[in-house]
Amino acid sequence: MKKLFYLLLICLILPAAAFAADKEKKNGYIGSESCKSCHEEIYNYFIDSGHPFKLRKAELAEASGFPLPTGYTWDDISYTIGGEIKKMRYIGNDGYVITAAKDGSPLKTQYNILTGTWSNYHPGEVKPYKCGPCHMTNYKPEGNQDGKPGMIGTWTFDGIECEECHGPSSLHVANPEAMKPKIDTSSAACGKCHIRSDKNTIPSKGGFIRHHEQYNELLGGSHKDLGCVDCHNPHAKVVKSIKVDCASCHEDVAAKYAKEEFHGANKIDCIECHMPKASKSAVAEDTYVGDTRTHIFVINTSADYSMFDDKGKLTDAKLGLEFSCVGACHKGRDSKWASKKAKGFHK
Repeated sequence: MKKLFYLLLICLILPAAAFAADKEKKNGYIGSESCKSCHEEIYNYFIDSGHPFKLRKAELAEASGFPLPTGYTWDDISYTIGGEIKKMRYIGNDGYVITAAKDGSPLKTQYNILTGTWSNYHPGEVKPYKCGPCHMTNYKPEGNQDGKPGMIGTWTFDGIECEECHGPSSLHVANPEAMKPKIDTSSAACGKCHIRSDKNTIPSKGGFIRHHEQYNELLGGSHKDLGCVDCHNPHAKVVKSIKVDCASCHEDVAAKYAKEEFHGANKIDCIECHMPKASKSAVAEDTYVGDTRTHIFVINTSADYSMFDDKGKLTDAKLGLEFSCVGACHKGRDSKWASKKAKGFHK
C-alpha cells in the first residue's frame, strides 16, 4: 500500500515539476532577433540606437573596424564597452577593463570615436567591469560572467536588448495577443540607467556635468513634470529620437524669437543656448563645450553665477553663461558681457 501511495505521489509530483520547469522556460529571455519579424521598424531603430552595443564580445566588435590600444591584439580582448556613438573601452581576457599597456606601463586605452583620439581611463588601476545593470540584459549582481574574475555579476545578453525594458518575451512570442510585453513609459524607466549617484543631485567633474545622468538633470530642471518619451522616441538614436521641438510647447516665445531676435533670425536653434554641451562623456571640444547636451534648460543670467563651486561640484540646477553663451559661440567675450546681453532676452 505504501509503495502504491509513493508511486501515485511521484506521478503527481513529476508532471507538476515538469510544468514548473516548462513555465520557467517559456517565461525566459529569447533575444531581440525574435522581435524583428513583427516589429521591424522599431527593431531597426533599436539596432541603430547604440543600446545593443553597450557591451560586445570581441569577435563581434572586431568587425567594427575600430583600432586597439597599442600593443594589444584581438586575442587579448574578451569584450568591448560602447563603440557606437562616443567611445570604446576594452576588457581583457580576465574580465578587467584595460587601463595600461600589457607590461603595466602607462597607455591611453579609451578610443574616442568623434575625434579619433585616445584618452586615459583610470590609468594603471585594476578596474573590474561592474557596469551592471546598465550595459546588459537581465543582470544579476551575483557571480562572474563567463567565469572571469573581473566581470562582476551575470546576465543573459550582452548589451541592452528589447527585453531589458519590455521584460522576458517568450510567452509573448508564443501568443502575442494573450501575453503582452511590459510597457513602462515613465521617466524612471529610463532613469534606471540614465542616472548617476542620487537622483536628487547632479554630479560633476573636471568642469563638466558627468555623463549618463539625464534623469538627474530632468528632475532638477524646469521640465521635471515632463516624461522622457514626451520628447524622445525611446527606441531611436539620440539625434533621430526627437519627436517634438521647443516650439511645440513654447509657441509664442519661439515665434517671437524666430522673427524678432537676432539669434532666431540667423537660424540659431533654442538648444544651442538652453541645452549646451555642458556634459562630457568622452572628450571635451573646448573649455566650456563638452560632447553631450544637458537637460537642465534654465539659464542663470547673472554675471557672477558659476555652475560649479571651487571644488568642481554643481551648485544649482541652472546653466551658467559660460556654457550657454561664451563656450560655443562668443569665445572672445566673458560672462559680464553675456549678462548684459541676456537680460530680458525673450521679453
